[in-house]
Amino acid sequence: MKTTCSITLTLCCTILAGCQSSSPEPAHSPNGSADRCDTSVVEKLVGEQASPELLDRARRESGATVARIIRPGDIVTLEYNAHRLTLTTDEALTVQRVSCG
Repeated sequence: MKTTCSITLTLCCTILAGCQSSSPEPAHSPNGSADRCDTSVVEKLVGEQASPELLDRARRESGATVARIIRPGDIVTLEYNAHRLTLTTDEALTVQRVSCG
C-alpha cells in the first residue's frame, strides 16, 4: 500500500513538472517596460485575406512576439498573453477582428 502511494505521488509530481512553462521571459525594451502587442497599428487589416505573410507582417507591426490566426471552430488556449496578436477570421479567412492577449 505504501509503495503504491509513493509511486502514485511520484507519477503525479512528474506529470505536473512536465506542465511547467519553459518558455523564455519576454524581451524588455531599453526603457525597462516589456514590449507589448498594440492593435491600433494593425486595425486596418480587418477585411483583408489572412495569410502567413499577413500574419507575420501584423506581428512585427504590432510589436507582438507571437501571433495566430483563429478560424470559426478552432480550438484555442484561454491563457492571457499580452505579447500575442490574434487575427480572428471567418470561414473564408477574411480578418474579422484583431486583438491582443
